[in-house]
Amino acid sequence: MSQPTFIPKLREFIFQELIFVASPDQFSDDNDLLEAGLDSMGIMRLVMFIEDEFGVTLPDTEIEPKNIKSFHALKAWIEKHKN
Repeated sequence: MSQPTFIPKLREFIFQELIFVASPDQFSDDNDLLEAGLDSMGIMRLVMFIEDEFGVTLPDTEIEPKNIKSFHALKAWIEKHKN
């Protein structure tokens, strides 16, 4: 199963800049990013990264756990706002 092109970039950014896990390769796309340590400052950095990297605007009103809980949730949120 191939990943959408932006999940690898999200994984790299999140695991290098925001969350420190011992084995990122064993962290699935459905695992809970909030439980893993993604905090409010990290969420803001992540939203800015997504907007810059993927040319999408994510509404502040949609910054809620269901949209940032996992890589699959982030993917769906980004796709919802892609052109």
